[in-house]
Amino acid sequence: MGTIEHSTILKAPPERVFALLERVEDFTDYSDLVHAVEPLGDNRYRWHVHVVGRDWTFDVAITERRAPELLAWESLAGVENHGCYRLTPVEEGTKVALTLTYTIHNRLLEKAVNKAARPLVGRVSRQILERVEARL
Repeated sequence: MGTIEHSTILKAPPERVFALLERVEDFTDYSDLVHAVEPLGDNRYRWHVHVVGRDWTFDVAITERRAPELLAWESLAGVENHGCYRLTPVEEGTKVALTLTYTIHNRLLEKAVNKAARPLVGRVSRQILERVEARL
């Protein structure tokens, strides 16, 4: 199991940041690695991503939506993961903190993903938040 954390400050109030983050299907616009996000209904989505030279598909459900403070999810099928965005008002705008925990049930593949995941997810998280900020 791996856990990745990343945070940054966006120059906008939490309400505006949260409004963009909760539009899950728009994440294809926020990251080059997210190829598609299909709404499945009932706060569930199917993600199609390309990471570490492989295509991955996983279904997630939004487990908690507390505007403008918290957006949390967990996987239902595919890559086992759960995580959340926590938004905190700060003088400069909003501190956005991402926590992502994942499990891959193939030891060799998990080693490769663990080695690449921290810098990769950090880069993707930065890209997502930079693109969110550009829309604010």
